[in-house]
Amino acid sequence: MNQNQSDNTSFDNLPEAERGQKIQSLREMVQSAEKTIQSAKAMLLQLEGKKKVGRPRKTDSGSEGTVIEGPFDGQVMIGTDGKQYPVPANYASKSKLVEGDMLKLTITNDGMFLYKQIGPVERRNALGIMTQDEGGNYYVLTNGKPYRVLLASVTYFKALPGDEVAVVLPRDIESNWAAIENVIQRGAHKDWQSDLRQATEANEAINAWKTDLKESPSPETHEPSPLEPKERPIDPAVLDDWVRDMEEIEKEIRAAETDVATPTTNKE
Repeated sequence: MNQNQSDNTSFDNLPEAERGQKIQSLREMVQSAEKTIQSAKAMLLQLEGKKKVGRPRKTDSGSEGTVIEGPFDGQVMIGTDGKQYPVPANYASKSKLVEGDMLKLTITNDGMFLYKQIGPVERRNALGIMTQDEGGNYYVLTNGKPYRVLLASVTYFKALPGDEVAVVLPRDIESNWAAIENVIQRGAHKDWQSDLRQATEANEAINAWKTDLKESPSPETHEPSPLEPKERPIDPAVLDDWVRDMEEIEKEIRAAETDVATPTTNKE
């Protein structure tokens, strides 16, 4: 009988209370070993000059680190310091983040990036068509507009061009990105390439129109065209002649009224 068999036999013969104590002690030893391994990995990453980017998780209240907040723009977080901070695509996809969501980033002293959603914006749901452009970027067409979607979301839901998908969009702000919620029907739209081309052209035309509208001069700065009639001051001499003419016309009208009112006398 080897040593392991002997240990197993002696463990089985222990009283129930003592067996429970040993199990608890072993569990604590395992947890302690896991923490030691995690600390060693963090130290190794720090020594190698690498930063670990992970999903948000709770940190100890006593832990120190740099806290930065800012809105999510569909790919990155725009910090209050004006810098861009990469958001893990898997986290953004699984959390269904949309543009405008407020995030809090904690950069711990050991270089870990911990994200947490602290201010979700109001959302709306929509149905759309999964598409892909020549550059390999994925879009969802909904309400005649193409919205970018993360590759991680496309991979997670195994979506393919032509699939009908449900997406989440910010309700009150204009966005360029959407979050995939689920695949509704696979291969529902065969002519998705034509739909993408038409939607892209229409969207570019709308954006160009908005740009022209913003760049057009305001009414205060408008300069009249040379062909537009210009207002000229009235010549006093012309005004006097006009007044005299009006007086002559008025006299003639009164004289005519007098002649009508005065009856003619027949001579015998």
